[in-house]
Amino acid sequence: MTLRYDLHCHSTRSDGLLSPSEVVRRAASRGVEVLALTDHDEVCGLEEARHAAAAAGIGFVTGSELSVSWEDLTVHVVALDFDAADETLNAGLTSIREGRTGRARRIGDALAAAGIPGAFEGALRFVTSEKLVSRTHFARWLVEAGHCRDVKDVFKRYLVPGKPGYVEHEWATLPQAIGWIHGAGGVAVLAHPGRYKVNGEAGMAKLLDDFTAAGGDAVEVLSPSHTAVQSAQFAAHARLRGLAASTGSDYHGPGESWLDLGDLPPLPAGIEPVWSRF
Repeated sequence: MTLRYDLHCHSTRSDGLLSPSEVVRRAASRGVEVLALTDHDEVCGLEEARHAAAAAGIGFVTGSELSVSWEDLTVHVVALDFDAADETLNAGLTSIREGRTGRARRIGDALAAAGIPGAFEGALRFVTSEKLVSRTHFARWLVEAGHCRDVKDVFKRYLVPGKPGYVEHEWATLPQAIGWIHGAGGVAVLAHPGRYKVNGEAGMAKLLDDFTAAGGDAVEVLSPSHTAVQSAQFAAHARLRGLAASTGSDYHGPGESWLDLGDLPPLPAGIEPVWSRF
């Protein structure tokens, strides 16, 4: 029997709207049988989620979504099935979180220069973990303040490259992030590759080749960021490079995620699922 996995979601310990235990209970109620909580650059919600999963009778996998710099882009690498107490990994995550605070202040300055003062302070009102402020928190404030109709609109108008609120930032490198994950006994997954603004098929091949060369293990084939055609393409990329395939709803909370926990279809046939490497 094939279990229903969801290996990418977020809680209030990063930029989600539900607590770790609420995320787990929602996943269980929607038929998820194995869940990974993958908060951004953070592991502090994992124990709460693990206990909630045991109470709900579903399997649980440790997770985190690491911010990584590749060429001139920010990409995300999901860590799965690792030792959350690993000192080197935790030091790396701490360094990434500290960089987030500096970036957030610069985003606030950039938005002020574009005629939107008070954005940094506004974003802080939406922060649910004192250790992490993200672009999503800015987006929620910009919606509340009436500058945009929804979070998706904010990103499109203000928070992506070339827009007034975007600031350059150097995160961990691919080899660094994957090294930390492997050092903690985990599996490294390239998250939602369809979201990255690479230079066509050649750019995507370069990203996947560099990820594989750095020791990456899997690619997120099923994601709400992907069309059915893209999912088939990423499955083919994975087979070509010997990568496993992962699946995740990237759920952030009611009203923000168009696809809910457990809504993704099964992985395509003929591809190795990432959980075979746990």
